[in-house]
Amino acid sequence: MNKINELIAEFCPDGVEYKSIAELFNTKNGYTPSKSHSEYWENGTIPWFRMEDIRENGRILSKATQYVSESAVKGTLFPANSIIVATSATIGEHALIKVPSLANQRFTYLMLKEEYSTCMDIMFVYYYCFKLDEYCKVCLNQGNFASVDMKKFVKFKFPVPPLEVQREIVRVLDSFTLLTAELTAELTARKKQYSFYRDSLLKQECKSEKIKLKAVCAIYDGTHQTPKYTNSGIPFVSVENIDNLYGTQKYISPEAYAKYKIKPRIGDVFMTRITAGVIGKCTVVDRDDDLAYYVSLALLRPNAEVLDSKYLKYYLESGWGRKELSKWILWDATPTKINKDDIGRVLISIPPLDVQKRLVQVIEHFDTICTDLNIGLPAEIEARQKQYEYYRDLLLTFAETGSTLVTDRQTDRQTDRPERN
Repeated sequence: MNKINELIAEFCPDGVEYKSIAELFNTKNGYTPSKSHSEYWENGTIPWFRMEDIRENGRILSKATQYVSESAVKGTLFPANSIIVATSATIGEHALIKVPSLANQRFTYLMLKEEYSTCMDIMFVYYYCFKLDEYCKVCLNQGNFASVDMKKFVKFKFPVPPLEVQREIVRVLDSFTLLTAELTAELTARKKQYSFYRDSLLKQECKSEKIKLKAVCAIYDGTHQTPKYTNSGIPFVSVENIDNLYGTQKYISPEAYAKYKIKPRIGDVFMTRITAGVIGKCTVVDRDDDLAYYVSLALLRPNAEVLDSKYLKYYLESGWGRKELSKWILWDATPTKINKDDIGRVLISIPPLDVQKRLVQVIEHFDTICTDLNIGLPAEIEARQKQYEYYRDLLLTFAETGSTLVTDRQTDRQTDRPERN
């Protein structure tokens, strides 16, 4: 930190200028080429980025999971070294795109204006966008669909310290990022190993003829109306709660819940169906507590005499299940979704119930082994992430020229520094 303090003292002792997004960047929303034109999606060479790319491959991207042809491009490509920021649907994500590209309409591109391209390090911009992510979450339009108020968005300000300061900050933050890279890679490898093992088991045992899911499972969805939240009452869940149903902090009144015709019960399966993330992620209801749910979740109620709930979850989350779901997903929709009735058209293999239960037992056993192995890794990653976030916030705080803000960079703040476990 001493070197950064010295650089600040030398180049900007009286603070730095701040410039708004409107001053620094050209901005434009991404778009989705029409899926009705098959030629747009065949033999494509132009990366088309979605939220899934960020979640699966990180925030600095050169490759996408989907590509489009040149005929799909409206005007010109977005240039390399642009920042994309999620300004609708899932708010609070950004990425640095290293190649000429397209992205879907949920993203707004930030492209440095030519006059600032030589005085802003794009990696410095990338790191400062973590502050922009938080800002986006609180400057939303009012309405049922989450989106950023773009008039407020373009007023967000970036500091413009001298390049020497920017580059030293980037060097320090890059070193923290690299510390977690190997641990994260190891954790990812173990998760892939689990997925491969699960899919191999299902492929080996599920050789029976496939049938439509609606033949063995009732399918419902939650309320289509944004509820009036209360301070207490009946827990309310949506897509964001799929990993922890009973940890939700949202509630509705018992009177509102009484209007629900279908109430969850033990053995039901919740599946994400309207989301900017992964469609088909599931969790099994394991208690009879009252639970209200939003339209973004489908509630699947399998016929217990022929279909095991946990088997259904593992099947839908497997490569085979995702392949079936993908046939019915509306990829053009914003956010992406699968209609309730189309879930029932998904084909599923249903071996005898005793085979299903044996598969579940084996998969859960392997999952437990992976979880036990992974306990240490997530804890170490979390500790390092806290250190990184602490120093990122410290290093990216600047006194503005003419302001009274004083940033203490003369010590390492040993007493406040997050410690590794």
